[in-house]
Amino acid sequence: MRHCSALRSASLLLAAACSASLFWGQAAVTPSTVPAGVGPVLVLDKVTSEEPLPNGVRVHFAGAVMEVTALRPDVVRVRVGRDGQMPEDASWAVLPEARAAKAAVTRRSDDAAGFATTELNVAIHRRTGVLRITDKEGRLVEEDLRPLEFHGTEFRLTKRMGKEEHFFGLGDKPGPLDRRNQAFTLWNSDMFGWQESTDPIYKSIPFFLSMNEGRATGVLMDNTYRSSFDFGKELRDAVAFGAPDGPVDYYVWYGPEPKRVVETYAWLTGPSPLPPIWSLGYQQSRYSYMTEARVKEVAGRLRADRLPADGIWLDIDYQDRNRPFTVDTAAFPTFSQMIADLAKQQFHVVTITDLHIAKLPNQGYTPYDSGSAGDHFVKEPDGSVYTGRVWPGPSVFPDFTQDASRAWWGTLYKTFYDEGVAGFWNDMNEPAVFDVASKTMPDDVQHRIEGSGFRTRTADHLEMHNVYGMQNTRGTYEGLLALKPNERPFVLTRASYAGGQRYSATWTGDNSSTWNHLRQTTPQLENLGLSGFAMSGADVGGFAGTPQPELLTKWLEIAAFQPIDRDHTAKGTADQEPWVHGPEQEAIRRRFIEERYHLLPYLYTVAEEMSRTGLPIVRPLFLEFPHAAKDGHPIDLDAGSEFLFGPDILVAPAPYPDELDAYRVQLPPGAWYDYWTGDRVSTAAEVSSRDAEQPVGGDKEQVTSVQIKTAPTAPSSPSPQAKAVPASADPLMITPTVEHVPVYVRGGAILPIQSLVQSTEETPKGPLTLRVYVGQDCRGSVYLDDGTTFAYKRGEFLRMDSTCTVSGGAVHVNVGPHQGRFRPWWTELAVEVHGGPAVAAEARVDGRVSERTSGPGGSTVVTVPDTGKGFEIVLR
Repeated sequence: MRHCSALRSASLLLAAACSASLFWGQAAVTPSTVPAGVGPVLVLDKVTSEEPLPNGVRVHFAGAVMEVTALRPDVVRVRVGRDGQMPEDASWAVLPEARAAKAAVTRRSDDAAGFATTELNVAIHRRTGVLRITDKEGRLVEEDLRPLEFHGTEFRLTKRMGKEEHFFGLGDKPGPLDRRNQAFTLWNSDMFGWQESTDPIYKSIPFFLSMNEGRATGVLMDNTYRSSFDFGKELRDAVAFGAPDGPVDYYVWYGPEPKRVVETYAWLTGPSPLPPIWSLGYQQSRYSYMTEARVKEVAGRLRADRLPADGIWLDIDYQDRNRPFTVDTAAFPTFSQMIADLAKQQFHVVTITDLHIAKLPNQGYTPYDSGSAGDHFVKEPDGSVYTGRVWPGPSVFPDFTQDASRAWWGTLYKTFYDEGVAGFWNDMNEPAVFDVASKTMPDDVQHRIEGSGFRTRTADHLEMHNVYGMQNTRGTYEGLLALKPNERPFVLTRASYAGGQRYSATWTGDNSSTWNHLRQTTPQLENLGLSGFAMSGADVGGFAGTPQPELLTKWLEIAAFQPIDRDHTAKGTADQEPWVHGPEQEAIRRRFIEERYHLLPYLYTVAEEMSRTGLPIVRPLFLEFPHAAKDGHPIDLDAGSEFLFGPDILVAPAPYPDELDAYRVQLPPGAWYDYWTGDRVSTAAEVSSRDAEQPVGGDKEQVTSVQIKTAPTAPSSPSPQAKAVPASADPLMITPTVEHVPVYVRGGAILPIQSLVQSTEETPKGPLTLRVYVGQDCRGSVYLDDGTTFAYKRGEFLRMDSTCTVSGGAVHVNVGPHQGRFRPWWTELAVEVHGGPAVAAEARVDGRVSERTSGPGGSTVVTVPDTGKGFEIVLR
């Protein structure tokens, strides 16, 4: 690189050659060997002039201009324009209010252009063009390893990678949780039966979170073209990302806590909306339930076998010859009555509505006729409507980048919505097209951009491909809102882009019924959650192929602790409902589905937090415990397949679930309890992670090994035979069994638990249980509303916060007053205290002696009428 620097100062021609060698990763190159069509090389390596902006700086280079601005003290936006012209300030991903935000800055007075906020220092070196961002203590946040380069319209950003830096995000890319030493392409692709090495797949989310010695940074490149990200695969000391065209427009923000990075991503692109509560229940699906009779049979069996469930999903075969927004009246002769009958059984029906519209002119097919009349379909360069073959045969495709076309699309849902269909599934929206090598539209198909803050223009498919599925779901979501303004829509998508979480939930696409794909699900859902899609799931049991009995059982067990719990399989596979493989397997599966319903108050509370903050439901351990390891590395790298279900529950399945070998559970520092038994699991650090975490750079407690001697036989009924064993120099190991998944609760948590119901529409009986797990910073919350409407935005909700402390040998539990106007289903609270006195000699409620009983795991239970005013329990 020293040679290239010298050559740049000597010769413009040789400078271009050097730039090309760096850009293409070649040892040496001459101008004649630069790939044809790449275009002239432009390197932003010398500032020619600069001028202040109200919240940043504008710097000029020969042939380009760069604006670096502060949206908040911790958020920096970088935009670059070729030929001295800034690109249009518009975005499908970033919210207008975030892009318009401005933070106060102070000017630099050294040899760099730039500014400082109250949290960051930003410098653009005048002689090299290198952008460097540090925090107020001078620690590196981000730095160019090389100046920004253009090759014609193509650009590449190359950033310095720390020796101990790790990377997360990019949505549901297969592979390990950590993206380091990997490279990826972002191009939404239909990939049936993808494998761990397959790339790209269904979504393009150009966001990543880095962890470097316990400090977190977020980066979003807002460019919709086919892009690429390289985390040290080609150059071991570099993170490189870029695109063949489109704007250089990216955001860098600082935590340093990873939670703050995720929350800031939600501030930029929006959080997932609060879902209808039924979508958090168990869902039953397959490709396809071929007849109305079969749908009713499956629903009846779920209820007869007392398998809690909320959803029945209909894949494409309910339609007339696979034509979207139709019904096959031969197979489903009383479709609307079926929907009503299932609703009486407390089932919500989700129907698939693929975006391709069958090309059927003059045949009475309303979606085609109305779409054609409104000029709502994408076109060929010559102005004719583009046609591609998909499930219905020759099909046309809505032009979702037009406001008017999305509004038209939304009207197509009226009949189904009026009939009581509860949710909609937007599949095949990469978009998938048959019989072509690319599996999608040609590059030159034309999309008309109109509205949404963009200037009106026409763009080719290369620019719009990655946002096409996102705008499909936007049309669906906004259309459902227009039809029923006070009802929360539920939309599931396969393809999307950054910000698409505002309109839909998602799943990991057409996975396979293999043990490896079960193992792959956890890092996919964790990275999706970090990338905004907190409402996500995988086809439980696998889509392609028939699962072994133990595989389906284990998958159903783990999916009970994931945001979307949908059992789904492909056409041609065997039945995959929970009762297949006999009563013994069904009993195990039922217990875990039941446990999900016991935990619904906790899950719904976490979902409400998600809707405000963007924090995911399934979380990597480092999100809650970023400083658990002494050297600051993410503890997930040591913890196999462990993940957090919300902030307080840790699920620890075997890292290789098909192997019989014993394995070690790694718990973060602090007090932990066995979820199934209530027993305390001692660790080396007797403080919770919240107290163990110190300012970056301080000493941290290390990850602690904890083992369980035997597994309970009935997860929903804690077994006294399962005993937690303290960690020791010779730790016990977990021996995997089909019927058990180790689950732990961190000390200091207060979990709301309800009695068993068969659906979210059934009112639980008895009290709401508050399970108090004594520990440092002990607190918890429960949130409730009607579960379906937006009345909560008008104060029709309930929030109840609780805390506990230990003082003078007594445990004090404070249950706070009700917030909001919503009246809960319970009239009593059963406060179940774990980790307090082994046998509480006395219990007082607001100073008065109260009855107490013994509970599981040596807990003490006090049941108190819930007047809504709050109370204090003291156990001695």
